[in-house]
Amino acid sequence: MRRIPVPLLAVAALAVAPVLCTAGMPAKGNMRAAQPTARAVITHGSVVVDGKRIDYTATAGTIILRNKTGRPTASMFYVAYTKDGVRDMGARPLTFAYNGGPGFASALVDIGGFGPRRIEWPAPGQIHAEQPPYRLVPNAYSILRSTDLVFIDAVGTGYSRIIGAGKPAMFYGINGDAKAFTQFIERYIQRNGRFESPKFLLGESYGTTRSAVLAQDLVAKGVYLDGVILCSTVLDFPTVNFTPGNDLPYELYLPSYAAVAWYHHRLDPQPPHLAAFVHKVERFAGAAYAHALFEGSALPAARKAQIAARLARYTGLPVALWERADLRIPLSVFQRRLLGDGTSTARFDGRFTTPELQPLMPEPGNSAAGASMSAIWGALTAGFESYLHHVLDYPSDRIYVQSSGTPFRDWDWNRYQPPLSQLDQGVGTNESVMRVKNVAPSLARAMSNDPAMQLMLNNGWFDMATPFFATDYTIAHMGLPAVLEHNVHEYYYPVGHMLYLNPAVLQQLSRNIDAFISGAARGG
Repeated sequence: MRRIPVPLLAVAALAVAPVLCTAGMPAKGNMRAAQPTARAVITHGSVVVDGKRIDYTATAGTIILRNKTGRPTASMFYVAYTKDGVRDMGARPLTFAYNGGPGFASALVDIGGFGPRRIEWPAPGQIHAEQPPYRLVPNAYSILRSTDLVFIDAVGTGYSRIIGAGKPAMFYGINGDAKAFTQFIERYIQRNGRFESPKFLLGESYGTTRSAVLAQDLVAKGVYLDGVILCSTVLDFPTVNFTPGNDLPYELYLPSYAAVAWYHHRLDPQPPHLAAFVHKVERFAGAAYAHALFEGSALPAARKAQIAARLARYTGLPVALWERADLRIPLSVFQRRLLGDGTSTARFDGRFTTPELQPLMPEPGNSAAGASMSAIWGALTAGFESYLHHVLDYPSDRIYVQSSGTPFRDWDWNRYQPPLSQLDQGVGTNESVMRVKNVAPSLARAMSNDPAMQLMLNNGWFDMATPFFATDYTIAHMGLPAVLEHNVHEYYYPVGHMLYLNPAVLQQLSRNIDAFISGAARGG
C-alpha cells in the first residue's frame, strides 16, 4: 500500500472553450404514459483540459429498473459525458460516479469537480461569495480527459424515484441500494454497448460504502472492474461513531483534530510541516494513546496527566479539558472548543467556521448542515438547477432533490451476507446469516475475485466526517490478501471532505485520478 501525501499546489489558469448545447425534448405524453419509459436528452459541448479541446456528448436521462417479473420499480436519473471522435469505444474507460449521504444526489461530484463544468466555490471566510449569482465555468480539471463519465442519482434523490411495483425497503439500505446501482450499470452498459470498456467506480462519502458492496455485486455478475476510486472513505462505521464503550474513534479522529488545529494556528509552537506533524500524531494515537484508553479506569493518575499534556500539545485544547473528559473528547466538543470565541469548526471541512447561535447550550443551535455545507449549499442548489435547464436542456416539473432525509431516516444500515467460510465452500444462501456495519470485507472479496482491480483512496487532512486515519485503519484490517496490497494506493490532500472545494487540490486530485485510470486501464 502506497501512502502519498499531496502538497498544496498553485492553480494554473487554462483557456476554456465555450459549451455549445442543442437538444430536443420528448413528447410530454411519454412522461404520463401508463408504462414508464426511459427518457434521454442529448446536448453537445466542449472543454479545454491541459490545453487540449475535448468535444463531448452530454446525455441527461433515466433508466427504468425492473423486478424479476419485469414490472418497473424505479426510475434512475443520470448525466453522462462521452468524448466525441473516439474510434474504439471498447478501449475508452468508463467511470460510474455518485455521491453519498445516503440521501444525496450526485450533482456535487458532477459540477463540484469532475464533470466538464464546475462551480466556482466560495473559499473559507468568503461570505459574500456564498450569495447569488453564482459562476458555473468550464472545468479545466475535469477527468473527462481520461474517462467517459456517468453520474448517477440514487433512488430518492435528484430526479430518481420509486415507481410501479417499487417499495422504499427495496432501495433504502446498504444491500438494496447496491442492487439498484448494479442493475442500472448493467442496463447502461447494455444500452450503450460498452461491454469491452475498462470500467471504474468513483464514490464520495457514503458513495465509498456503496462502492465496496457494488464492486462485489458487479464482479459476481461478471462485470469486472479495472479500478475503484474512493473519495473521503467510510467502510467500517464503528471507526467513526462515538458510542459508549467504543474507544476506537477517539484514536482515529485524533490526527484530524491535530490537522484542523494546525490549520487554525492553535498550536504552540506551530509545526512547520503538516504531513510530518500528522504522522507524528498518528504514531502517538496508535500506540501510547490507544494503550491509555485500553487501560480505562486502571490507568495511573500520573500516566493520565502525561497523556493529557500530549493531547493538549497536539490539539490546542487545554490539559484540564482533556483530564475532565477522561482523555475522550468527541467531535462535537472539539468543534466548539477549538477556537474558543463562540464559533464552531465544520465537520465536513474543518477550515470553515460558523458562529454559534447558543454557544453556552449543550447543542450549539446552528443548522445540521454545518459551516462547510452552509457555505456551498446555495451555489450547488441554484447552480445545478440552472445547469439542467439552460445547458443540458432538461427542464422538468419536478424539483431536483439535492438532499433528502427520507432515505437516511429509513436506511437499513446492516450488510446482509453469508460468512466468508460459507461463501468459500459454496454453502448457505441465506443473506441474513451476518448483519454487519463494515463493508470493507465486501471490497476485499471483490478484489480477491477480480485480482487485477486497483483501489485508489483520496482523503482530506481537514475532513472530520470521514477521518483519514480511520481509512488507514480500515484498509489495514479489511482482510486483503498480502499479494494484493500493492493494488492499494492512498493520497492525502490539504482540504476537507469535499476534496474539490480547494481549486489547487482539485487540480492535483484530477491528475492523480487520470494517472490511476490510465495505469489501471492498461493493466499497469
